[in-house]
Amino acid sequence: MTNEKVNKVVLAYSGGLDTSVIVPWLKNNYGCEVICYTADLGQEEELDGLEEKAKNSGASKIYIEDVREEFLTDFVFPTLQAGAVYEREYLLGTSFARPLIAKNLVKIAEKEGADAIAHGCTGKGNDQVRFELTAMALNPKLKVIAPWREWDIRSREDALAYAAEFNVPVSHTEKDIYSRDRNIFHLSHEGGRLENPWNEPEPEMFQLTVSPEDAPDEALYLEIGFEKGVPTSINGENLSPVELFTRLNKIAGQHGIGRVDIVENRLVGMKSRGVYETPAGTLLLKAHQALESICLDKYTMHYKDFVAVRYAELVYNGQWYTQLREALDAFVQVTQQTVTGDVRVKLYKGNVIVVGRRSPFSLYREDYASFGEEDVYNQKDAEGFIHLFGLPLKVGALLSIDGGGQSHYLRPDYSKFKRD
Repeated sequence: MTNEKVNKVVLAYSGGLDTSVIVPWLKNNYGCEVICYTADLGQEEELDGLEEKAKNSGASKIYIEDVREEFLTDFVFPTLQAGAVYEREYLLGTSFARPLIAKNLVKIAEKEGADAIAHGCTGKGNDQVRFELTAMALNPKLKVIAPWREWDIRSREDALAYAAEFNVPVSHTEKDIYSRDRNIFHLSHEGGRLENPWNEPEPEMFQLTVSPEDAPDEALYLEIGFEKGVPTSINGENLSPVELFTRLNKIAGQHGIGRVDIVENRLVGMKSRGVYETPAGTLLLKAHQALESICLDKYTMHYKDFVAVRYAELVYNGQWYTQLREALDAFVQVTQQTVTGDVRVKLYKGNVIVVGRRSPFSLYREDYASFGEEDVYNQKDAEGFIHLFGLPLKVGALLSIDGGGQSHYLRPDYSKFKRD
C-alpha cells in the first residue's frame, strides 16, 4: 500500500477490464473509498449493467450521467464552427470528450468531498494529458491518480489475473484485439493489426459505417439547415442536437460516409495509427464549409483557416480550458453570426458531394460573377489592378535583367531532388 493517504477517489469508469481492475487496486493501494463516474456520451450498449458491475468490483456508488446534449452543444459544435481538424483528417472525436468527462469528475469529487480523482489512461497516450490538464485548470487541489503509471500490471493477462484474485467481474468476451473509444460523434479503432501502417483494416472491424462498395447504388439527397454555424435541421425538420446526430449517423453510415485511416502525431511524441468512423461529423463539416463559402468574406475565411489549425491543436492537446481556446472561440463566434442557411448534399458510396448552398446573408452576387453583360463590372479595370498587384514581381525581375542576368525562376536546379 502507498504511504500517501487518500480517503475518497472518484474514478472515470467505463466498465472495461482496466477500470474494473482499478477499483480494487485503488482500495488495496490507497485504502480509500472508490466512487465511479460514467459519462453517457452515446456508448449505447456499453453502458448496460454498469451500476451492478461497478458495485461488484468494490465501488461504493456510481454516477451515470447523460451528457450527450452538453457534449454536442458545448464541445462538438464550437469545434465544428471553428472548422478544426487535426493533421488534415482527424475530427477530434475522442479529444474533446475527455475535458467534459474530467470536468464532471471534478464536479462529483467536490460534491462527494473526495480528495482525488483517477483515470485508466496509459502513460503513452494523449488522454492522460487531457484528463489531468482539465483537473489542473478546474481544481488543482485535487490529487490525480493514474494507476498505469504506478502499478505492476503490464498485460491483459496480468489484469485478468488481478481480477480473478480479487473476485472482480470481467467478461471474457472482451478479447477484441482493438482498443476502441465510442461516443455519439465517432468510433475510434487502434491496436491489433492496425499497429502495422501497411495493413489494410479488416472489413469486420467497422461498426458505424458500411463499406463504400456495399453502400446503396442510388445517391441520397439531404438538406442540412444551419443557424449561426450550428446544424439545426434535416430536410426542413428542426431537431435537437442528439436527434440530429443520431439520425445523421445512421443515414451517413449507411452510405459509407466518414471512414478515415491516419497516422497521427501524439502529444507525447510518438506516432500512432488510428482508424476513425465519423459519419455525421464528416457530413456536417463538409456542409458547414460550403455554407461559409458564401457567407464569409475572403479575408475572414482565409484567416479563419489559420485559426482552425491552432484550435485543433489545443483540442487535441487537452487544452480546452485555456484562455487561448476561449479567445479563439470568441473570434470564431463573430465569424458565425451570418453562417445561417441551407446546404444540399448528395451522399454516394463514401462521398459527401455538395450540390447547393443558400443563405439570406450570402455574399455571392450572380450579377457580379456572371460571364454575361458588364453592367456592374468593367473588365478593363482588371488591367490596372494586375499592374499594381504584380509590381513587386516586376521590380525583382528587372533587377536581374538589368544586371545582365535572367530571372532565377528560369534557371532552377532540381538535381538535388533526384532519387538515388
